[in-house]
Amino acid sequence: MLALLQAEPRVKVGLLTRATQVGFALAGACLATNGHRFSKGEYLATVESDGSIAITAAQGGVVRFAPATDIELTCAQAAAFTLRGVTIGIDFHWQQQEDQTFTGALLLHTDSQGRLTVINRVPVEEYVTSVIASEMSATAHPELLKAHAIISRSWLLAQLAPWKNARANAGQIQTAEEIVRWYDRENHTGFDICADDHCQRYQGVTKVTAANVFEAINATRGRVLAYAGELCDARFSKSCGGFTELFSTAWEDADVPYLQAFYDGETLPADGRLPLSDEANAAAWIQQTPPAFCNAPEPAILTKILPNFDQATTDFYRWQVTLEQAELQALLERKLGLSFGAIHALEPVERGASGRLKRLRIAGAQRTLIIGKELEIRRALSPSHLYSSAFVIEPGAVQNGVPARFTLRGAGWGHGVGLCQIGAALMAEQGYDAAQILQHYYRGTQLFELYRGAS
Repeated sequence: MLALLQAEPRVKVGLLTRATQVGFALAGACLATNGHRFSKGEYLATVESDGSIAITAAQGGVVRFAPATDIELTCAQAAAFTLRGVTIGIDFHWQQQEDQTFTGALLLHTDSQGRLTVINRVPVEEYVTSVIASEMSATAHPELLKAHAIISRSWLLAQLAPWKNARANAGQIQTAEEIVRWYDRENHTGFDICADDHCQRYQGVTKVTAANVFEAINATRGRVLAYAGELCDARFSKSCGGFTELFSTAWEDADVPYLQAFYDGETLPADGRLPLSDEANAAAWIQQTPPAFCNAPEPAILTKILPNFDQATTDFYRWQVTLEQAELQALLERKLGLSFGAIHALEPVERGASGRLKRLRIAGAQRTLIIGKELEIRRALSPSHLYSSAFVIEPGAVQNGVPARFTLRGAGWGHGVGLCQIGAALMAEQGYDAAQILQHYYRGTQLFELYRGAS
């Protein structure tokens, strides 16, 4: 059962991993664990042949730390550090690099292969401040930011002891006929969570550009979502496509009472036929553009609620991808490590409650294989990731005995489980408050104040 904490927790966030060198700048003086004082300026950290870490200042001078030594730089409270060339959106269609500035302590760690891991140790509230301005825009509606602060705080703490649940982190079923994989939380070495979309976006203080963000943090400080006295693992995705998905479609075959499937609106349209796990119903739903909270046709709204790099994606609610026969064969061989030969068919085997594919059959000249779950399907059929696995398949004209191409017509952006970020943002714009947004997406949950004062 949840109980009030005496103090705000701190968290270790992995900012970079497996790096051969790391460039960073200090905004003020910082003290290292060995007592060395680093002044304001630019630095480069590298791992030398004996495993020691060398930190070279742009103005000259090198400080070396003994092999297998973890370094922590503690800076003055107002000081910050900036990492150069951080990759964001790793493996997704918006992958890019940017410089990011952080507060808190900077930790450098070497792994067993002599590569650098960069970690930020920071109080939870500072972490959540950055997350809500990284996942969505700092200019989004205050009620959306409040709701997001609560679920981001809840999700973070649900990954940590003593609140971490007993569900498995990953799973696989592999036979000659079927490969079903799912990926949940990772057990990171040296830090609690990562900073990218595989966890939740944490892109530093430069994204916090509006007073709304600080007001949302102050208004919700220490508050989390609870269900039956336990901390909620509050999942979320960018757009559910009009219908949210069950936890078990994306991850372990387990029922999570507050992560259920339902229409993302007030009243299901009269022509909406359920269940969407039925192939005909799913096809009808996906090939229409029904009204829903996350159906946001106005560009001005997306500009207000989405970070700059997300604004390039405008077809998230309904989208289309065409894969040429040769392209599809090459993708499957690269992503699955298997040769299928000419692809005769892509066939739905099982759909989740939102119409997302849970299992897909690939019928090729050399082999037939069923793959799942939703993320494995999205990875296999795209150089990065498909927006979602909620799609119908249209084979093209037959050439040389097989379809020349396959067109995928899809709905939504992400796994669709829990809060729909664009739907929640539009709910806030329409006058719903944070509590109403949370009750819409996490039904039967309650708010709980986990801690109060400063860390």
